Amino acid sequence: MSDKSKLLSRTNGLPDKNLENKRTRVTVTNPGTENPRGTYYSGAYTSLGYDNSFNLESFKDNFSINILSEKPYELVFEMIGVDAPIANALRRILIAEVPTMAIEKVYIINNTSLIQDEVLAHRLGLIPIKVDPRKFNFKLPNKEYTADDTLIFSLKVKCEKLADGTIVNGTALSKHLQWMPTEDQQEMFGSDPMDHPRPFDDDIPIMKLKPGQTIEVQCYCEKNIGREHIKWSPVCTASYRLLPSITVDPSVKGEKAKILQSKCPQKVFDIEDSGQIYAARPLDCTMCRECIRDPEFEPKVKLERIRDHFIFSIESTGALTSRELFQEALKIFVEKCNIIETSLNKLNN
Repeated sequence: MSDKSKLLSRTNGLPDKNLENKRTRVTVTNPGTENPRGTYYSGAYTSLGYDNSFNLESFKDNFSINILSEKPYELVFEMIGVDAPIANALRRILIAEVPTMAIEKVYIINNTSLIQDEVLAHRLGLIPIKVDPRKFNFKLPNKEYTADDTLIFSLKVKCEKLADGTIVNGTALSKHLQWMPTEDQQEMFGSDPMDHPRPFDDDIPIMKLKPGQTIEVQCYCEKNIGREHIKWSPVCTASYRLLPSITVDPSVKGEKAKILQSKCPQKVFDIEDSGQIYAARPLDCTMCRECIRDPEFEPKVKLERIRDHFIFSIESTGALTSRELFQEALKIFVEKCNIIETSLNKLNN
């Protein structure tokens, strides 16, 4: 009898339960995590008669994306049925490879403030610009600025003290940045001011000014990606975590259930009418392990994370919505896959 037949005969035709648990779960205990590393080599379990090689049809059946919450610039969704390298590739693309527009060149005309020119330029570069980068081209090195690859903003602020003692323009804010369009760009964005390029937030402080101090600069925005500089990164955060899976032994009832429920700072547990405790809100679990600190409950509560179930969070800086950012990241990911496929086909031929 083959190893595979022996394995299936011992498990009634199913893969070994411990093996399946090791392959699909990360266990969290008081000392630390168990089995944190995934196994992606297709022949890892061949000697045990278990085939974990990639299957396209199985992937199509199991893969899904479900939106959990969505605001224009905040998106939380679950991605089910992929390995960690795929999820991490999308996260890295979101951070470093989806292009945006940001201030790259700052020409100082007048700066009598206390902030040095280079610090002022750096602060201006980090202001998120509300404009669709897909309308622009990447600027080529050593080429003249054109309407197709550059936006120009002017910043001119003078702090004054009025006769009644009121100080005007004591703080230079992002709202003081004024777009200076060319004729082509005026046609591109129309006459509605809300459609014009502008800082995403009007109240971002640039610097403090004292009466008599002035700043006057011209800013040139270029299209680029976060891999070049973080100011071009389109996200405040792009992160994921594995879905928690919490199992409580049925023997935990009554007063013990109430004690266990009170130990959780995230209020994950609820108690049924029968007195049985269960994890009603597993998404809120942070794996703080307070529920298993007590030696009495450590063997009764099983904390795990599902290895192929990711909770993704995307917070946009404002150039594009979080949904659009994820769609752009998927397009870039597909392009990378196509490049690899083309290269492999050339090698095989």
